[in-house]
Amino acid sequence: MLTVGLTGGIGSGKSEVSRRLAALGAVVIDADQVAREVVEPGTPGLDRVVEAFGDRVLRADGTLDREGLGRIVFGDPEKLAALNAIVHPLVGERITGVMAEVQRDHPDAVIVYDVPLLVENNLQDRYDVVVVVAASPQIQLRRLVEQRGMTEADAQARIDAQAPLADKLAVAHYVISNDADLAALDAQVQQVWAVLSERAGRPIGE
Repeated sequence: MLTVGLTGGIGSGKSEVSRRLAALGAVVIDADQVAREVVEPGTPGLDRVVEAFGDRVLRADGTLDREGLGRIVFGDPEKLAALNAIVHPLVGERITGVMAEVQRDHPDAVIVYDVPLLVENNLQDRYDVVVVVAASPQIQLRRLVEQRGMTEADAQARIDAQAPLADKLAVAHYVISNDADLAALDAQVQQVWAVLSERAGRPIGE
């Protein structure tokens, strides 16, 4: 089994890479998705978030207003740290359980952990390989505004709250550049998958 930490700044296109690796045969564990699951209505995680930040972080239907919460914590290191202290242990517990299942059922798997804050939380040593998806800050900003409908101020705050690209590149074994088109992205993902498959001892395409 080969464990891969996949990371990149918000708006870098990491999700595009993650989807392509899953299609090629990787077992993908999406930390963002797990983070959503641990704060769904009725969970202890959501209760703790509301206790820390108040009912203002809830939508009318009782679900977490992630965008509203983001505006509260991004740009405020203390509040961001408080949120991370609630969510990250719950995410880690859930992922550990999933990993145990995969290891039991697919011992030769390439497991890709889609972890946005891998560098910020100093998690790089947990993985056999670290892959970084890189995009320029200008392209990150444009994607967040055009594709996610953020204001430039909100988008910039999200970018600034993450580690700079140089810090991510410093821990990368492989870098996938995503400043160009999807065809260029596809080619790079195929190349990285070939290397990962070889390292895991898997026939390519299996």
